[in-house]
Amino acid sequence: MLLQGKNAVITGCLKGIGRSTMDTFAENGANIWACCQYGSDEFNQHIHDLIERNNIWITPLYFDLLEPEQIKKALKTIRETKLPVDILVNIAGMTQDALFHMMTMEQMKKIFEVNFFSQMLLTQSITKFMVRRGSGSVINISSISAIDGNPGQLAYSASKAAIIGATKTLSAELAASGIRVNVVAPGVIKTEMTENLPSHVLEKLMISSDLKHMGLPNEVSDVILFLASDLSSFITGQIIRVDGGIG
Repeated sequence: MLLQGKNAVITGCLKGIGRSTMDTFAENGANIWACCQYGSDEFNQHIHDLIERNNIWITPLYFDLLEPEQIKKALKTIRETKLPVDILVNIAGMTQDALFHMMTMEQMKKIFEVNFFSQMLLTQSITKFMVRRGSGSVINISSISAIDGNPGQLAYSASKAAIIGATKTLSAELAASGIRVNVVAPGVIKTEMTENLPSHVLEKLMISSDLKHMGLPNEVSDVILFLASDLSSFITGQIIRVDGGIG
């Protein structure tokens, strides 16, 4: 178990890469604050099963990334436990695809609020906990579109590029405190988000991929696990693409 006894904050746990990361961390012995916008009976049962099967604890925290006061309330809940936070994984995000001239400034600001500013609010607070202990690992989720660009995804690509820039700076700032900060940039992963991509866009991406198929959420969460664990103790400030060789 690579994360035995570690405590992790993971956002976006309800589905997709976030759900897979929660499962992978639990199977490797981590205790988890599982952050989501909302819950469900199915999600609660899934958490119960993970707890029983892996002998760990999972505490769901529900908040809207567009509401800073809700984020601060969740952070207060974590702080009041007086438990150390060893790992932060910023996964939750959104996209609202449209060609540049068809997108409003309000839509752009909303995407940045969810994909960048809310992540920075979480990171700023949680890394303060980590600084006091002199250790920690932060894993941010970006996208290959932040590196390569993708027509119709200007706001999404730009917000995810901002995550990369922040990671590079934070890795330099926090290294002296024993905190590593890295980015995972997934390609086309089989999630609800990619189900909304037009078929011609998916086809173009698959043609440019060496492996010629979409990835699975667990193929991303395994890389996140590596970056969270001591196996990556000499890795910081890096962008790791998980894209099947696109490009």
